[in-house]
Amino acid sequence: MHSAPGVRKRRELVSVKWNYFRIMTIGAACVTLVAFLGVYALACAYVYLVPTLPSTDAMRNAELQVPLRVFTRSGELIAQIGEQRRTPVTYAEIPDLIKHAFVAAEDERFFEHHGIDYFGVIRAAVIDVISGRKTQGASTITMQAARNMFLSLDKTARRKLQETFVTYRMEHEFTKQEIFGLYLNVIFFGQRSYGVAAAAEAFFGKPLDKLDVAEAATLAGVPKAPSSYNPIVNPEAATARRAYVLRRMRELGYIDAATAEAANKEPMRARAHAPLFDVEAPYVAEMARLELRQRFGPSAETAGYKVYTTLDGRLQAAAVRAVRIGLIEYDRRHGWRGPAGHVEIPAGAAPDFDDLVDEYASIGDLSPAIVTSVEERGVHAYVKTIGPVSIDWDGLSWARKAQPNEAVGPPPTRAAQVLKKGDVVYVVADQAGHAQLAQVPEAQSALVALDPNDGSIVALVGGFDYFTNKYNRVIQARRLPGSGFKPFLYSAALERGITPASVFLDAPIVLEGSGAEEAWRPENDSRQFGGPTRLREALVHSRNLVSIRVLKEVGIANAIDYISHFGFDPKTMPHDLTLALGTLEVTPLELASGYAVFANGGYRVQPYFIDRIEDAARQVVWRAAPRMVCRQCDEGAAAPQTGAAAPLKVANPAPAPATLPGSDPRQSAAAGDAAGETRGAPAALPAAQIAPRVITAQNAYLMTDMMSDVIRHGTGRRALALGREDIAGKTGTTNKAVDTWFNGFTDNLVATVWVGFDQERPLGESEEGARTALPIWISFMREALRGVPEERRAMPEGIVTLRISPQTGELVSDENPAGMTEIFMASHLPQNEPGTMQSAEGQQSGEPIF
Repeated sequence: MHSAPGVRKRRELVSVKWNYFRIMTIGAACVTLVAFLGVYALACAYVYLVPTLPSTDAMRNAELQVPLRVFTRSGELIAQIGEQRRTPVTYAEIPDLIKHAFVAAEDERFFEHHGIDYFGVIRAAVIDVISGRKTQGASTITMQAARNMFLSLDKTARRKLQETFVTYRMEHEFTKQEIFGLYLNVIFFGQRSYGVAAAAEAFFGKPLDKLDVAEAATLAGVPKAPSSYNPIVNPEAATARRAYVLRRMRELGYIDAATAEAANKEPMRARAHAPLFDVEAPYVAEMARLELRQRFGPSAETAGYKVYTTLDGRLQAAAVRAVRIGLIEYDRRHGWRGPAGHVEIPAGAAPDFDDLVDEYASIGDLSPAIVTSVEERGVHAYVKTIGPVSIDWDGLSWARKAQPNEAVGPPPTRAAQVLKKGDVVYVVADQAGHAQLAQVPEAQSALVALDPNDGSIVALVGGFDYFTNKYNRVIQARRLPGSGFKPFLYSAALERGITPASVFLDAPIVLEGSGAEEAWRPENDSRQFGGPTRLREALVHSRNLVSIRVLKEVGIANAIDYISHFGFDPKTMPHDLTLALGTLEVTPLELASGYAVFANGGYRVQPYFIDRIEDAARQVVWRAAPRMVCRQCDEGAAAPQTGAAAPLKVANPAPAPATLPGSDPRQSAAAGDAAGETRGAPAALPAAQIAPRVITAQNAYLMTDMMSDVIRHGTGRRALALGREDIAGKTGTTNKAVDTWFNGFTDNLVATVWVGFDQERPLGESEEGARTALPIWISFMREALRGVPEERRAMPEGIVTLRISPQTGELVSDENPAGMTEIFMASHLPQNEPGTMQSAEGQQSGEPIF
């Protein structure tokens, strides 16, 4: 029996509804079950992974790998040292342009979502499905910050879950501004650069606030794929990525269409830049790095330490300039050695000159260039990173061809005798398109300047260019000081009763050798002899033969014992008469430190170059506490403290870090503060901070006065160009001019300059300290003393002024027209000429007579 059609239809409808309800119920149950299982799985994953996640405290106290930074005493940046280039910046320090560019490029809804952008996930999934390949990412800025700061970069499900949990925790523990600032400090850009500030330096050589729209968009496009969008390695891909970022910035209203279009047309100007610095002192930066590693271990280079050195930025710049100009001038005197290389310039379309000269690096202030055309008396060239320049005849005419034995050929008459098209040369060029031909000097130089009142190093240049040769000649090169050593010998002579008026014979001398050794026949550098010569004149004119006779008079053992008080190691001094000619090996820093004893009136100070060290939290963890000159503390003292003859620790002959003063490597900031308060000629100092007196004030005064005559009348006459009366010093030239020196000082500054070859050989005919080293010293001191008033030390008690015979050195009457004035220690006076009566009373502590 069949049901009526209407009944069947109602039953079928009910059945369909029931089935639909049942399906929906089952579906909802399945979804609920899946969701429950998902939540359960997520909870289990969280419980499982939570031990591997950073805690809130760990996240807040996480330290970035920040490079070691070295500064001058006044806070000018010298260097950033570390495997990673990073310059941390706060959110407030980031320009809005940079913020907008990264939001547009990476996460436009960053300030709206809670760490995971669900709309972005859906959008990326849809686009990937439509395109059939993975083209879109859904990582937010928070997720990228979490991944780069706290997690590995492994592409695994475990790491993805960790990233999700850390992202959630960060969004609840940090503000959006903190997260955004963290992201811009940790993201990787390539070129060893981490963080946007370091990337701005690496790609464009600029601080963040100097970037334009095109540059900001370029940087914002890099983090998505640093290897693919690196504007230096792949400028085409970086340009396309920049266009995308500019379009997104325009769509989001950060820039207008005209700005976007103009930025899009900008050429890609990115190129590799060294870290920015304010003061060029790479040798000191390396000394600081070695010192920090020694004190705090290898991790010190990435722990964010700040080292404040004792350098004066202005004086350091003057020292670098003086050394480079002095070496270039010396090099020019010895001829043109030819171009550094040659390249074939392709015909037709304009060649890429930067690419042709790419393998040649800038050295010091010298830039590589390609000669593009040669005229009769000038050439045109293309200078790397600068562009086209002209070298006129004034910049070419010096290039006489170098000959063997430091000789030079005839002057050129045409430019073609010097250069040809395609030659790669080094030039000194300016931005106005003018240049002078140059070449990288083969000779080297070192300059060190220090404050004689506490030993702080204010300028240090270890060579022509650190990045070509890292050998620091100031603390590593042990060379012979030559005549620059004579003041220490003459100081010993004064202490033994010899006076500036004592007469010694300047005549040939033959010293018999022992055994198979030949007889030694020393000579004066001038090959001339002056006969009977007063000690003062012997020093002024650097008479070798007098110095040998003085050493014989003093005694070798006595001289070595006395000279060791200046800081020279007695074990390194030759125990024979060659010592009189400066045949011990010293570093420029040791020699400058010895001259500081004369400059400060007789005190021994230890050189040091680090003023203080701060950790990443800007807490002082070490501060120097040098021994300082305190004339008020022992005014009138005459006897030297002979216990201060220890060798310089800071001048290690091996490439080891210089040793800082102070016994505790983590000296307390409180003790350091006390030391800082006493710096600068205090009225009184604790005994432990007083520099020991090692020679008498009278001895130091006499020696300084005699070395002032070296400037006025002797081998240092070129220094008269400074137009000052308060400078003193001594030249030094070794046999065959292998080493040349000038050591000079005022009451508040000592500077030593050395010039020579690393592989010892003569500097050339007629080269000597007065011609090679002294011009560098003058150039440096001209800037160092600019605006500094002349200051001459007062004559100490125990000095008398008397009249003497210039021939015999004996006292003469005041009426003797041939007499001249001389100063003496009251305890060491010359003999009277027969029949002469002269009183020294009332003449002590008078003004010196020059």
